[in-house]
Parts: sequence; structure tokens; C-alpha cells
Amino acid sequence: MYSRIGGTASSDTWRRRRAVLWGTAAVVALGFLTALEIASRRYGEPGPLTTQVNALVFAPKPGPLYGGLVLMMVVLTWRQRFLAAGAALGIDAVLLLVRWAAGAEAPDGHSAGTGALWVMLATAFIAVTRRTGEERVLLLKGVGLGLLLVAARKTGDAWLFITAKTRPAVLDPYVATADHALGNPSWLAGRIVEATHPVSTHVLQLVYAQLAVAAVVVAAYQLRHVTAERRFPSHHLVRTFLLIGLLGPGVYMLFPVVGPVFAYGPGASGTGGVEWAVADLWPHTSPQIMAPHPVTYDGITPRNCMPSLHTAWAVAIFVHTRRAPRLLRYAGTFWLVTTLAATLGFGYHYGVDLIAGVVFALTVEAALRATRYGWDRRGIQLVAYGTAVFVALLLSYRYLPMQLARYPELSGPLLVLAMVSVVYGYIRTTRQWDPAPTPAPRPEPQPEPA
Repeated sequence: MYSRIGGTASSDTWRRRRAVLWGTAAVVALGFLTALEIASRRYGEPGPLTTQVNALVFAPKPGPLYGGLVLMMVVLTWRQRFLAAGAALGIDAVLLLVRWAAGAEAPDGHSAGTGALWVMLATAFIAVTRRTGEERVLLLKGVGLGLLLVAARKTGDAWLFITAKTRPAVLDPYVATADHALGNPSWLAGRIVEATHPVSTHVLQLVYAQLAVAAVVVAAYQLRHVTAERRFPSHHLVRTFLLIGLLGPGVYMLFPVVGPVFAYGPGASGTGGVEWAVADLWPHTSPQIMAPHPVTYDGITPRNCMPSLHTAWAVAIFVHTRRAPRLLRYAGTFWLVTTLAATLGFGYHYGVDLIAGVVFALTVEAALRATRYGWDRRGIQLVAYGTAVFVALLLSYRYLPMQLARYPELSGPLLVLAMVSVVYGYIRTTRQWDPAPTPAPRPEPQPEPA
């Protein structure tokens, strides 16, 4: 009796602590979104809260609204999933007709998605008013997961806008100089893509732009048993994706870089221009080795180059598909290789950005997995080592670019070796965490009947 009462008290204490933790996280998240809203409005643009509210009526910008709906539906039965998807598509069809009848054309680049947002909010309302206990908690977790994906996109857009407004000077000459250690791979990849246009351009652009779709597919596979088990797994891809997107823009603010096609070319996606470039060199002429200095760039182009978050997200997809069926494993590998080719071939990133992105992704993934396993000594060492390597890379790009460029035979292998050491440490540590598969028992041979 005593142990039972003690166990109940301990369980109640743990539940209260979890409630306090989640409540604190919600307050911090709301405060962060409010701060981004205020900062965006200070520069004349709506923030993440305003754009999310506008999406309830007006056609939203392209984003993961339906991706968020897919993630939410992992907590629903198949019948409920069909109803939710049908309702979302029906609402969007009705709103499209209303806008057409009223002559209210959607701005360029805006599309459907309001129906998905309405369905997620309706599911939250049903969970609060019509469900109780564990069923309510599960539904709210599903809605929260879907809305987190949507909020992450809005938050990322606001972050990128703020980097362009608050960091007028960029450090591209430093990174371009350091990139000589790797042989300026962006210039080489740019010439290859140019020579294989239009096939390579269409394939790479499709993969690069649909990275979030690939992540939703992998996450949906990982969460496929939530409805049957009535609980979420302790770790899945969405957690890694969101944390990478939350921490990455903070590094953008410390290390503002726009990319080769902008700093050394004509720009892309309607921003930049030769008038802002250090020189019009990309991708045919590699920049000369000379003492770098910050340069002023336009107030529109995001400073979203260091580290390469597209690389980090592609690495996360690759890691989370290693235990999936063969088709998903092949898809994860294809997405990683093609994303690396796109980031370099389109001139969005330097080679050293990709190295930093790999280290950043594996360090974030290691921290999340260490949380799952209780932060043992191996987890602490891996996260500390990955963080140290990442910081050392950034410091070397900023303060030792000339040394990296002058001695590429030494500095190039060292940069690659630093990345490989983090990869090796991650593989070795996670293999020790994961239990070894036990072979299925074989029946003992039985003697044949006489």
C-alpha cells in the first residue's frame, strides 16, 4: 500500500512538472512570436501573428498549411482523416468561388490553404469541448504539431526579413575567401548546372523547393502508429526540423551572408543585382584571394547563408530515413545529394556553408536524442564536441580566411576532417544508444515420427 501511494504521488508530481514545463514553453513561444511581430511592424511589414490571422480569410502565402493538416491527422482515424481532408478542400473551393465572384484576386504567389487552417482550429475546438482525458490530450497534441509547423514557416519568414533590415553589411568576402580551401565548389557546380540546363535546373529546383514536403512524408511515416498506440514516439523528425529552424536564424544574425549568386552575381528571386555585388564573377570566374572586408548589401535579400539550413534539414531527413523501408532510405539519400547539388549549383551557398550545416544538424539531432536517453556522459560529450567544432568553423571563416585560402592543401582536408569527426562521433554514439536487434528465435528441430 505504501509503495502504491508513493508511486501515485510521484506520478502526480511528474504530471504537474510536465504541465508547468509545457505552460512555460507556451508562454516563451508566445513572447517570442510577439517580439517578432513588433520587430516586423517596426520595419513596415506584418509579423507572424498578423499573417496567420489573415490566412483565416485571405489566400495565404505558399506554406505548409496542408502539411500541418497531414501531421495533425496522424491522431485521427481513417474515417476522420477523410472527413478532415474533404472539409479542408471544400472550404478552399468555396472561398475560391467567393473571391472570384467578388473580384478579389489573390496576390501573386498566394494560394489555397485557409481550409486546412480552419480544420485544425475546428479540431482543437472539438478536443476542448467534446473530448476528455487522454483523447483530448492526444487531439490537442496533434493540432499543436500541425500548427507548430505552420508557425515555424511564418516565424522563419519574419526572421529572414529582420536579418535583411538589421544587418546591412554582409560577410560574403570572408566566406568566399575561406571557400578557396575547398576549391570554390559553388563556382564549379554553377557551371555544371548551366551546362546541363534545363533538365538539371528543373530537377534541382523541384527538390530544393519541396524540402518541407519530403519532411512531412517522412514524419507521417514515423508517426503512423500514433492512432493505434494513442501516444507520440519519444523522438521524430518534426522535433529536429523545428529546432533547426528556431536556432539557425540566430546564427544568421551573428554571421550575415547572402551567397555567391548575390554577392558575386546578378542575384536571384527578385532580389540583389549586379549593382550590389562585389563583382560580377559567379559562376565563371573565381574571386581572387585578397584581404576580405564587410560589404553593404540591399535591405531585401535575407542573410540566410551561414550555416546552410537547407543542408541541415536534408541531413535530418537522411538520418531519420535510415531505419525506414528501402524506398524511403533511397528517397532520403536522393534528397540529401540533390539538395547539396542545388545549394551549390544555384549559387545560394558556399562550400564552407555546407560543412557548417552538416555539423549544425548532427549537433541538434544529438542534443534531442540525448534528451531522450537522459543526457548520459556520451550524449554530453557528443553535443559539446559538435558545438565546439561548429563554433571553431565560424571563427575560422571570420578571422582566418586568408590562412585557409593560402594553404588549401592543408586547410581543405582539415575542414572536411572536422566535419567527418562529428559524423563519426554521432554514428558511434547513437549505435551505443540503440539496442542491438535480437534475431528471431528459431524452432528447435523435431525428430521425425517413426
